[in-house]
Amino acid sequence: MKQHELDAVISKVPQVTLLFWGIKILATTFGETAGDALSMSLNIGYLLSTFIFALIFLAFVIVQIRAKSYHPYLYWFTIIASTTMGTTLADFVDRSLGIGYLGGSTLLLSLVLLTLFAWHKVEGSISPHIVQPRAELFYWLTITFSQTLGTALGDWSSDTAGLGYTGGILLYVALLFIVIVLYLFTKTSRVMLFWTAFVLTRPLGAVIGDFLDKPISHGGLDLSRFGASAVLLAAIFFCIAVANYRTRRLNEISGL
Repeated sequence: MKQHELDAVISKVPQVTLLFWGIKILATTFGETAGDALSMSLNIGYLLSTFIFALIFLAFVIVQIRAKSYHPYLYWFTIIASTTMGTTLADFVDRSLGIGYLGGSTLLLSLVLLTLFAWHKVEGSISPHIVQPRAELFYWLTITFSQTLGTALGDWSSDTAGLGYTGGILLYVALLFIVIVLYLFTKTSRVMLFWTAFVLTRPLGAVIGDFLDKPISHGGLDLSRFGASAVLLAAIFFCIAVANYRTRRLNEISGL
């Protein structure tokens, strides 16, 4: 077995497929509705909500890093924990600290780029197909900042930039379409395209989440945050089950 094939087998993260991106968007949308449900609907506030979600996220990350192989539900619930924490953390930075959406987005983008630079400097690669614990630490740190950045970007585009929720959705869909075109028709670094898409799916999910639960007078559908979160979580479970089944079938066919 060649080294890249071996890495694919022992990697602790899922294969990057269309279903991966579907689950990612569902997870980021859930993070927005669930984060708002705790901080706003239950009126717990951004700081306390961030603390609660940070503890949950830290617990999942510790278990994820200690795991010896890829576990679908563990991985995706770690992603979900990062999106909910990212939602409340971004709201705390942008609103409670008064930095504003643009200031918060600029700060968080700098942190994402700094983390990727440090990761590449230490490991020589920022590939998402991680197999080493140190690389996995950088992986989750990058995800934490990118999830938080995505929330700030989503709020900036829909509110400050005046695009509204529909306009914000169209903006990020268009940007993701450009990434797809670059992937299909150019030799642009696949790793950089991955991280670009990973960042862009977060504000897309944030804007979709806001569109679902914000008041009709603000351009939303005014759905229950708890109800929307429950439906999204059920959809995530279903997609993970489908992805898990497909992976097992492919492994059986290839004799792994």
